[in-house]
Amino acid sequence: MKHYLLTGLSALSLLVSCETVTVQPRPTIPLVLGIAADTSGQGGLIARAGSRGADGSIAIIGEPADVTILARRFQSIDAVDNVDGRSVRDSLPDFAGESFDAIMDAFNAPYAHFLEGPAPETDSLREAAVRGAMAAWDSLCYRTASDREALLRKHQAKILVYTSSLHAAYGLFDVDTLQQLTGGKSRVLSVVDVMLDNALASGPRNLAVWTTPEVRSSGAWEQVFEGKNTSGNASLSVLAPDAALDVRTELRNLLRQYQQTGRQLHVLLVDRFDVDKAPLASEVAMIRREGTEEDAAFNRMLAPDFRVVMPASALISATYGILRRDRLFTHRILRPSIRYYETVEGSQGTPILQEVTAAYVQSTYVPDID
Repeated sequence: MKHYLLTGLSALSLLVSCETVTVQPRPTIPLVLGIAADTSGQGGLIARAGSRGADGSIAIIGEPADVTILARRFQSIDAVDNVDGRSVRDSLPDFAGESFDAIMDAFNAPYAHFLEGPAPETDSLREAAVRGAMAAWDSLCYRTASDREALLRKHQAKILVYTSSLHAAYGLFDVDTLQQLTGGKSRVLSVVDVMLDNALASGPRNLAVWTTPEVRSSGAWEQVFEGKNTSGNASLSVLAPDAALDVRTELRNLLRQYQQTGRQLHVLLVDRFDVDKAPLASEVAMIRREGTEEDAAFNRMLAPDFRVVMPASALISATYGILRRDRLFTHRILRPSIRYYETVEGSQGTPILQEVTAAYVQSTYVPDID
């Protein structure tokens, strides 16, 4: 396994210079300012982020299970015609020829632990998001010739895909600030942003988010939604249903919670990569038949055009849209490739990034969810 040191990033936070770094209206974390100040090293590398165009990779960043599920979906999905983009399968992977860097942040996972206790470690969560971007841009602290050779072989990311909704509130602002300070041009996608954009594309709607108690209490969804609901005509309810043995029961728990709002529900946003859409669809179909009094009440609550938005599907659709709109496809007729990386604790107690095999990932993390 190859190891890539992440320790140099912390040291760079000491390089801040008031004369060379512009003060932002909203303060960023010291790590960002330190990297930006290092114009001949880390900051200089980020300045070239996104400059490789179609030759760049697509980086998937987040907790290991979520990253693994999404990476496999990217690799296997065939939902559109690769020539004209129509929603017709053509027996060719939609991301043919693309290279993916799956950056599994095992060292910091689960991210929810940063928000526990009376003094949440939000800066540490923000640093995790920035370090994920740095790994995707190859801007790590390489020490040996072999590491430098690995850097040359590894693609620099043209798109960063963040799987954790917590990063929408803690970290993506800092990633954006880092690119603004250095001139980086990589596109950045957040699961919260893309799912809300999907849900609101056809106008104001009543939305419900199915998430965990930790994410619900973080306010991540509300923070992004406030910026998108400029008309004030849409509503958002962030819910964390009681755990159950199957997703059908959890869905009903969520619908009981939503009943308390007294509103009709247009779109359900599922903020969990481990949920399969098939049983949800079958349960909604059962509710539509109004076999019980509760089913009838749920059916009245669900809008005629009610739909469910899944995180993997939303991120894949948004990524495909960027590649087509900005002409960033590689146009190579090859199977999509994935290189897996995992953050682990190094000998000094600091995180290091190691490349791992696909076999290791498949034996360690959850299976694909369609």
